[in-house]
Amino acid sequence: MSDTEIHGLCPPRFEPVRAAFAANFAEGGEQGARFALAQEGEIIVDLWAGTADRAQSRPFDQRTLTPVFSTTKAVASLLIARLVSQGAIAYDQPVAEIWPEFAQAGKGKITVEQVMSHQAGLAGFPEPMDPALWFDWDAICERLAAMAPLWPPGSASGYHPITFGYLAGEIFRRADGRTMGTALREDLAQPFGLDLWIGLPDSEHERCADMRRPPSMPNLGELTEVRKAAFLTKWSSPAGRSGADWRRAEIPSANGHATAPALARLMAVMACDGALDGVQVLRPGVADQAARRRIVGDDLVLPYHIAWGAGFMRNEGVGLYGPDDEAFGHSGWGGSCAFADPDRRLSGAYVMNRQSLYLIDDPRPRRLIEAAYESL
Repeated sequence: MSDTEIHGLCPPRFEPVRAAFAANFAEGGEQGARFALAQEGEIIVDLWAGTADRAQSRPFDQRTLTPVFSTTKAVASLLIARLVSQGAIAYDQPVAEIWPEFAQAGKGKITVEQVMSHQAGLAGFPEPMDPALWFDWDAICERLAAMAPLWPPGSASGYHPITFGYLAGEIFRRADGRTMGTALREDLAQPFGLDLWIGLPDSEHERCADMRRPPSMPNLGELTEVRKAAFLTKWSSPAGRSGADWRRAEIPSANGHATAPALARLMAVMACDGALDGVQVLRPGVADQAARRRIVGDDLVLPYHIAWGAGFMRNEGVGLYGPDDEAFGHSGWGGSCAFADPDRRLSGAYVMNRQSLYLIDDPRPRRLIEAAYESL
């Protein structure tokens, strides 16, 4: 695929980014992809190439929407930060004050920030269930409220691949009255022109890229009971319904659909102390509060030493999002990512439809982000 035609915006000083993007295709690592960079919320690089469908007959273009899997968690985390900014909730507040049923099974003292930083011990369900139950929001929230933690809350982080979206989403719904998908659309996507969705209407489905799944599961390290519950049971992720049902559902941990520029501009809120296009989306200081380290150590689910903010993966120690330890973001299964660098007021995102085996450290976006920093 060395002759893949590259489209989009790339000023001469960012030629290393274009070269890195082309190399990802030339080496056979891509089918369709897009990378965008924003400074102060303004898109300064936007590259796309390849094909969007399995038959490789439909171009991956400016209208293509891509499932971004866990990169959706960055969006959910910003929505929680908005409630903190509005004074509707506080990071150090017990979840049970917002969602009383959550206090069951000894969870009364778990705080919002412990849930957001994967410390709540609710990474997955050890007991068998129908994987189609994930499409029933209230049923999953009832199970989470009744569940006993899988480890002592606050003692360690253990990544919550799917349950994170229901925990954060139910906290949001109890405090705001709307679902995260509705609030995203009404408060951010429509006002700022962001092509970004949690819960995709049928009218947009024809724009979706077909995902090319990786050939096998990523290496999770030692298969502990917690890792099995989070990732490896037959019911650890939604199944048993159509692809259209999956797109329609609102699962704020896993099924966002977006373009790279939409994610890059949204993350500019986090890079620019809460501001986008001159509008204060978050009160000054709240973005820093959201990104502040809550816990650091060997994660019980992901085989990495990770520092977590309130939903954001901090760059320290993993170096996924450029050279600055204060940068942060989130990555999604198979390669997508979105990040913010407050020191440079820079944000960016990468989306693609050929998924890799890497959990968070996919070399394709790393190469692009490193080239971007070289160009600054």
